[in-house]
Amino acid sequence: MALFHVKSGDQTIVASNAAPRTRQRWRVRRSILFFLAPWLIGFTVFTVIPMGVSLYYSFTSYDLGTPPQWIGLNNWIALLHDPLAWDSLWNSLYYSLGSVPLQLIVALGIALLLNVKGVPGRGVLRTVFYLPTMVPTVAASIIWIALLNPYGGLINDALRFLHVPQPLWLQSTTWAMPGLILMSVWGIGTTVIIYLAGLQDIPRFLYEQAMMDGAGTWRSFVNVTLPMLSPIVLFNGIINLVWSMQTFTQPYLMTKGGPMNATMLYPLDVFQNAFSYLDIGYASSLAWLLFVVILALTLFAFWVSRRVVFYNN
Repeated sequence: MALFHVKSGDQTIVASNAAPRTRQRWRVRRSILFFLAPWLIGFTVFTVIPMGVSLYYSFTSYDLGTPPQWIGLNNWIALLHDPLAWDSLWNSLYYSLGSVPLQLIVALGIALLLNVKGVPGRGVLRTVFYLPTMVPTVAASIIWIALLNPYGGLINDALRFLHVPQPLWLQSTTWAMPGLILMSVWGIGTTVIIYLAGLQDIPRFLYEQAMMDGAGTWRSFVNVTLPMLSPIVLFNGIINLVWSMQTFTQPYLMTKGGPMNATMLYPLDVFQNAFSYLDIGYASSLAWLLFVVILALTLFAFWVSRRVVFYNN
């Protein structure tokens, strides 16, 4: 704080510029709040308030036709004894543990190829790999129903050409979930783009120094690329994990959770309880359990990453 001292006889007049600076800070804060207001209002109206209402509904009996009736922990107790809820939760975990690593590995491989200089049509290829993410999920599901058709589908035709046994895919309790996991690779365009940004941010001198030390392509990848890219891998992993645990459209359109609940993912169970059985209270408790599970998995991922993620501060 700057102070100006003006001597007048035995008195000292102190003039401070604190007030102008305070007004300036307030104007800056007001401008920040003004630009943040649309997001804050939208987040409050469409996220915070609905979450609070759903938490209240989880302690009530509510069927959309009558006012909610408070029943305490009855929904949560029923959830603990609902075998379908736990089976669907396991299915979602199975789907996530199968799809997320596959997406990360395939996306990283494609990003490494697209990052190589001198590849003809590299810009066009980047666009081609990103295009599937722009296809609506409904349309993509219809396409994959045709691809996974055990009788004349393109995938089984390719397997037949290679003289490999052809699974029944979506009609088999064993292969329906692997079929959905295989389909998850369809939408890795965004993951590829994020990987590309991370690869281009790695300093070239690190590779040059590794080559001077005698490192080949593989050792450079292990000792330079992966450590420098580890924060990006963590980010993509968590984002893909959150989305995979919330997967709904694909099993709803392609299998309806079948055959024999083999693809009954947890969000599909929440949907059925809410809109097929009109048990909004119980569906809200299911949704909050999913929130807790996703939060726990995310925190676990951060905890594990402390030893393997390299932050270049």
